[in-house]
Order: sequence, then structure tokens, then C-alpha cells
Amino acid sequence: MRYLSETYPGRTHDKRICDVEEPVFPPDINLFQDTGFQGYHPPGVTTYQPKKKPKGGALTEAEKAENKLISSIRIVVEHIISGVKRCRIVKDIFRNTREFFADQVMEIACGLHNFRTTFRHHALE
Repeated sequence: MRYLSETYPGRTHDKRICDVEEPVFPPDINLFQDTGFQGYHPPGVTTYQPKKKPKGGALTEAEKAENKLISSIRIVVEHIISGVKRCRIVKDIFRNTREFFADQVMEIACGLHNFRTTFRHHALE
């Protein structure tokens, strides 16, 4: 599933954006989230989040293996985000004040990233 929220000014936290926009997920989907979404459990969704090491304790081998699996899935998402941010207009201060222009810029940056990755995979064939 792919989802792109509206753009928000300043340093608006991702969880707050989810709370405001309330995205709808397909039934019985698995959601791999990072620790910034602590306490976010949309209905009908199975969420997976890395376990923190207990204070003065240690994680079990099963918890470590689960954390490694979650991290291997999350890293793909983080690489996509960094690929979109190659368009510096997305990550630098955006001074244009036209309404919805920031949203269009983000959509174009995502489209360029998708084009780059599609072209890269076709070039390998």
C-alpha cells in the first residue's frame, strides 16, 4: 500500500499527521512502524514495532530476531524516503507560498524517484 499525506509546515511529527488524517488501511494488513509511532494502532491492522531493551535487562534471542526482521523491512522504506529527498526542494526550506504548491512538489519528487527506480531495474535487464 502506498500513501502520501498532505504536506505540513514546520516540524510536524509523523504520528500527529496520522492522528489528524486517519488513513484507512486495507483489512488484515501488516504495518511495520518505527518507534516514532509509539501507541499508534489503527483498527484492523497488525502493527510491528521494534522492542526496546528493558532497563537493566536484555532482549531474548527471539526479540532480537524479530527486531532484525522489522529493521530489514523498515530500511527499504527509509531508502525510499532518502531517494525522494534527492530532490533538494523537498528537504530544504520551501519559500513558495502558493496554495497546494508544496503538495505538487512532493508528488513530482515521488514520481521522479519512482521513475529513477523503474529505469534502474529495466536497465539491468
